[in-house]
Amino acid sequence: MSSRSTLAFLKTETGSGLLLAVAALFAIAWANSPWAGIYDALTHTVVPVRLGPFAEEMTASAWVKTALMPIFFFVVGLEIKHEILRGELSNPRRLALPVLAAAGGVAIPALVYLAINASAGRNLEGWPIPTATDIAFALAALAAAGKRLPPSLRVFLMTLAIADDLVAVALIAALYTEHLRLPMLAGAAAVTAVLAAMGRWRTAPYALWILGGLLLWGFTLKSGVNTSLAGVAAAFCLPLEPKRPGGPGVLDQTMAALHPYVAFVILPLFAFTAAGFAVGGPDSGKVILSSVCLGVAAGLFLGKQLGVFGAAMLVISLKWARRPTGAKWIELYGVSALCGVGFTMSLYIGALAFPGAEPLHQAQVRAGVVMGSLASMLLGVGLLSWSDQRRGREAA
Repeated sequence: MSSRSTLAFLKTETGSGLLLAVAALFAIAWANSPWAGIYDALTHTVVPVRLGPFAEEMTASAWVKTALMPIFFFVVGLEIKHEILRGELSNPRRLALPVLAAAGGVAIPALVYLAINASAGRNLEGWPIPTATDIAFALAALAAAGKRLPPSLRVFLMTLAIADDLVAVALIAALYTEHLRLPMLAGAAAVTAVLAAMGRWRTAPYALWILGGLLLWGFTLKSGVNTSLAGVAAAFCLPLEPKRPGGPGVLDQTMAALHPYVAFVILPLFAFTAAGFAVGGPDSGKVILSSVCLGVAAGLFLGKQLGVFGAAMLVISLKWARRPTGAKWIELYGVSALCGVGFTMSLYIGALAFPGAEPLHQAQVRAGVVMGSLASMLLGVGLLSWSDQRRGREAA
């Protein structure tokens, strides 16, 4: 991405993070109001879809997760492809610190979750939930913390979050595949091969890409593979080069066109359908004090900051990389805390980890994600705001 498109990306992510917070708070408030039954009915209403030979019935929240979230993963795939080929992930010197910090931010939260749930001997399948970082929320919190913070912190956080997304995609592919239906999987592979060949045809009409993407999504859904992978696969087939000399690249143009809709429509809609859980009532203790809730919350709040900051300190002390330009240690720690804002990705992985769970179980996941993300955001913003004010006093 050019500097101008990167700035637009950051602004969109910041605005999306604020809207995500509003959507999540609205869902939680509604789920704890006298009209909670309407919220449950709205999100659990079964919606049948029939189009020719295609027929499927799912709840409204499941349709959002299955049909709309792949578009989010398509944009994520475009970001990852661009960063690997031409962005931060293509430069080995700049790559070491955020990628190894992201590795620490995946391993330690998973270990924290497993340690809390090991005594129960169950719910261990939820260990990937606290490994995610929500790039929209995290960038929004960083932008709210202050204007004097060095830009290198934003680059570090964005690169780390993209590396984190890559790990999340790999975990979804490895862990959350249902019983495979080989004929449908073969159909998905054939469509992917056609899309990959189209990647050499720079002037291919966008209508063909849309048709191919829909076919790939349909075959993937029926194959038993998680549909988020269809979005990533389609993204990696899209060419970087422009359709005409001197014009914008196909990948950049597509990402610029879709990103606002993903940021301001799809993600808030997913947050609204996935975040609502009951706080009070007779089962509140079973939600807040459950090993799932505590494991997710502790993994996000404690595991993320320890994993990211610990790995960053190790990499810098070994002189494999340098601290982000102009950043202080306390600011690097503040950004490490912001990495514990898992929200969207954590909720998505939680729905996959416990697909047939009872409402109480799902409430435990949601409560853990919200608690851990909120605590991480408050700590990160607090530390960064304090450092930003200190910079202002030093400059005066």
